[in-house]
Amino acid sequence: MYSAVDGVVQEWHHTHLAQFASGGAGLVMSEATAVVAEGRISPRDAGIWNDEQRDAWAPIVQAIHDRGSLAGIQLAHAGRKASTWWPWADARGSVTLTDGGWQTVAPSAIAFQGFDEPVSMDAAAIAHLVEGFRSAARRALDAGFDVLELHGAHGYLLHQFLSPLSNRRTDEYGGSLENRAKLLLQVIDAVRGAAGNEVPLFVRISATDHAEGGFTSDEAAIVSAWAIDHGADFIDVSSGGLVAHQKIDVHPGYQVPLAETVRQSGRIPVSAVGLITAAEQAEQVLQDGAADAIFAGREWLRDPHFALRAAHELSSEVTWPAQYDRARWR
Repeated sequence: MYSAVDGVVQEWHHTHLAQFASGGAGLVMSEATAVVAEGRISPRDAGIWNDEQRDAWAPIVQAIHDRGSLAGIQLAHAGRKASTWWPWADARGSVTLTDGGWQTVAPSAIAFQGFDEPVSMDAAAIAHLVEGFRSAARRALDAGFDVLELHGAHGYLLHQFLSPLSNRRTDEYGGSLENRAKLLLQVIDAVRGAAGNEVPLFVRISATDHAEGGFTSDEAAIVSAWAIDHGADFIDVSSGGLVAHQKIDVHPGYQVPLAETVRQSGRIPVSAVGLITAAEQAEQVLQDGAADAIFAGREWLRDPHFALRAAHELSSEVTWPAQYDRARWR
């Protein structure tokens, strides 16, 4: 939402997220929330690297719970796509140091098109990152979140390590798929260790870079299986975002086949995302066995009561807020 102050969520976030719970969402997932200050996409991004930020999240989580939904938080580090201007700013590209920006980091010193060059992370920086995810997970649980999600998609840091287009390292974190996945698996281990065995842990991945020589859906299926072995419970399957020259055929449900590939005939639980905007469309994805759950974003922004509308259109019995019950059938 690009509406936080020093990483601290505001009243906007409270109203924004609570309305989805009132609208029937089973799980309300926060925006990408930085685990360290330098991991923010922009200076206005939400964070959970200190206790003030944790405490600001707590009443928002409670509001979601009070409306009958579960609360999830997406733990993130933007890597080379950090320190950028928010979408409605007058400027574009990287925020300068004098304007409040910072030096970005990445697996390799390769810039995203139009952004400043990042610094390649050394062993100490990688260890600091893993600890950042672990500490953020602990704070998130202290704030009351029910579900943790690691953001390994859309060209952000964990994705940057996975893809050979952004990871040109020659050490233990580069080269083979196993090496490129090492950081993600270390983060999963750290977060699972902090969270215990009962907390659901999701991993969001981009199942293809949509670019020649990039991360592929077959590799995504392999990495997802490794993630499950290391303690993840669920894979949130998206795609793209790593390089500006990606070529995507965008159409309704265009990412559903990727979810089906990663799902591996039901061996790995996955969600489908991407231009899923209608009740019957979403239901068909589930009935076809292409995914185990539906995540949606844009349609919820257009209609915060999307789940209640979908239930009405499908004549499905769900729990409605008592205040909205008169709209259930007619």
